[in-house]
Amino acid sequence: MAATPAPPTAPPKPTWDPRKLDPPFPWLRPTIRIRLTLLYGGMFLIAGILLLSIIYLLAAQALHDGGSGQSFQVTGTNIDITSDTCPQLDSATTNGQLNEMLKQCNAAQRQHALDDLLSRSLGALLGLAIIAFAFGYAMAGRVLSPLGRITRTARAVVVAGSDLSRRIELDGPDDELKELADTFDDMLERLQRAFTAQQRFVGNASHELRTPLAINRTLLEVHLSDPHAPVELQQLGKTLLATNERSEQLVEGLLLLARSDNQIVERKPVDLAEVASQALDQVHAEADAKGVEIRGTCEPAVVQGNGVLLERIALNLVQNAVRYNVPEDGWVEVTTEVQHGQAVLVVSNTGPVVPAYEIDNLFEPFRRLRTERTGSDKGVGLGLSIVRSVARAHGGHIYAQPREGGGLVMRVTLPI
Repeated sequence: MAATPAPPTAPPKPTWDPRKLDPPFPWLRPTIRIRLTLLYGGMFLIAGILLLSIIYLLAAQALHDGGSGQSFQVTGTNIDITSDTCPQLDSATTNGQLNEMLKQCNAAQRQHALDDLLSRSLGALLGLAIIAFAFGYAMAGRVLSPLGRITRTARAVVVAGSDLSRRIELDGPDDELKELADTFDDMLERLQRAFTAQQRFVGNASHELRTPLAINRTLLEVHLSDPHAPVELQQLGKTLLATNERSEQLVEGLLLLARSDNQIVERKPVDLAEVASQALDQVHAEADAKGVEIRGTCEPAVVQGNGVLLERIALNLVQNAVRYNVPEDGWVEVTTEVQHGQAVLVVSNTGPVVPAYEIDNLFEPFRRLRTERTGSDKGVGLGLSIVRSVARAHGGHIYAQPREGGGLVMRVTLPI
């Protein structure tokens, strides 16, 4: 008796769950607003207490110094008043002069005490301001550290391009920052599923389309090999064979485009000079047939990446440069070198004049510069899109610039 197959196991639960139950007392939630309110309120309270204490001590010290400095001494039978702080009292001869001098002396002592209190208070205030700013900077950094973590993760996702596997997984109090981090993780999860589903669909569709196209090509080749076939049938077969070949190129381009959108995981040393030489060898016959001269110097420029995809960069650029060229006296120049710590591949060619505002459209899938290219047999409109995707997957960039007199200058930079 056959054993009953075990039911499929459920997928593992993610380590983070953005959808949590509401707390029983939502008003007790330690939000950022409440935490910042308590933090800065407490800081102002402590600073006020310290400042009040310092002012009280300084005032007491100033009054003590002002009062202790006013000393009088009466000697002899005559009234003889002396003072260290008010020496002019010795010259008083009447009670009116004495009282007036005492008022002036007391006013001078009070002004001196107030000036001393003001200078000391300003010094204390400056010291407290420095301490408050330093403490506030440290506390703000501590409070905003989760936001920095969110920013670093978002920047890593942007730099990685199509790598959406990173997560923040922020732990800590259930505040606004954790809610933002969980929402960002949920968004990345949805984007990753959509991105993976799109790539899987393109890959599966391309693989499924290969088989009927291969069968059609085989049947057409068999019928075309029949020497007794009518001329009209042979002409129709050649037209269908060219159409089938174009469809195969489109499927291969879609499959390669889906593969090149992924970040390259396994990298090996690849010399761009060797890659460019292999691409030139494959296009040499087509260039001779069109009368296009191929020239240039290829210096060693070793990068870390996928050799097959990097060869596709050079092949697509050289093929475009040969196919979209002038009818006579055309040329294609290919150079590789190392500049400023980066490997550089430059493909220049003669050709029709390209407006600067049309440069960005060249890298869009199925977009061509002019409408007459739509029905041409020069390509399927995926060459430069594949080049850009492969360059991005290797952490590089491609720049296109119209050449004076016609043609383009394609510059690919890759990190070493």
